[in-house]
Amino acid sequence: MTFSRFRPGATPVARIGLGLAAVGRPGYITLGRSRDLPGDRSPEALRDRTHRLLDAAVARGVRYVDAARSYGRAEEFLGAWLRARPEAATDVVVGSKWGYTYTAGWRADADTHEVKDHGAATFDRQYAESRELLGDRLDLYQIHSVTPDSPALTDPEVVGRLARLAASGVSVGLSTSGPAQADAIRAALRVTVDGRPLFRTVQSTFNVLETSAGPALAEAHAAGLTVIVKEGMANGRLAGDAAPPALRRIAEETGTGPDAVALAAVLHQPWAGIVLSGAATVEQLDGNLAAAAVTLDESHRAALATLAEPAPAYWRHRATLPWQ
Repeated sequence: MTFSRFRPGATPVARIGLGLAAVGRPGYITLGRSRDLPGDRSPEALRDRTHRLLDAAVARGVRYVDAARSYGRAEEFLGAWLRARPEAATDVVVGSKWGYTYTAGWRADADTHEVKDHGAATFDRQYAESRELLGDRLDLYQIHSVTPDSPALTDPEVVGRLARLAASGVSVGLSTSGPAQADAIRAALRVTVDGRPLFRTVQSTFNVLETSAGPALAEAHAAGLTVIVKEGMANGRLAGDAAPPALRRIAEETGTGPDAVALAAVLHQPWAGIVLSGAATVEQLDGNLAAAAVTLDESHRAALATLAEPAPAYWRHRATLPWQ
């Protein structure tokens, strides 16, 4: 299946994708990670965990999987799973990203975990690496964490390479980060090649704490892009005991967990195409997938709207989260 044929609304669960940021490397910035990944974090252990998650996700109806060059060995783990389970993976759509290089050397306590570069040489190197690991199963290739000052949207060498990639049948997208996500999204919508929009998808951070990109994401949806939402649980701030009291109260009222309510709040956005789960365990995955069956009434949505933080404050807080 190519990304152009993907229909995220085919079933409720199919609107939830699986992101591999938390299991492709030993360190990440999710709260409670020492609880989720105890003991052995060797490549072999995380490969096995990734494969168990993929098996469970596909069995439950998930059809989109998201990786990146900077997610440690996530592409390697995913590629091995695709080859080992060709029948189960037939209709799984695969997305990955380029623009950050993993530099942690398989250490959770590294000084630098990834280095950003959106130049043409990095694209050439990383696309070759992604193709080697994922082969012709790479359906979507995204620029990783575009900000308004990123050269990737204006560099003719990069844009030309992306246009040729799109012409070859691989969909081209971008992800965004930071307090100016809306500006980056709108800048991307203006990028055209031969009069046609270059990007088919946009992946952005959106959750009940960080809603600033919402209007721009609605514009992207109206322009025909598929919107993929990442960090719907704010790196663990909206899960379990860390969740705000209002979120926990709604979870009790709806008979589910705070994580499901947090993701359901995103799924209720009319422009949201795919909402990523960043689960590190099958139990977390099941809790996240419960979001597809949660209905939030007007009072629930109004209560959740009060949790939104100013974007600069949200991103300053995110920058303080430790890699663990």
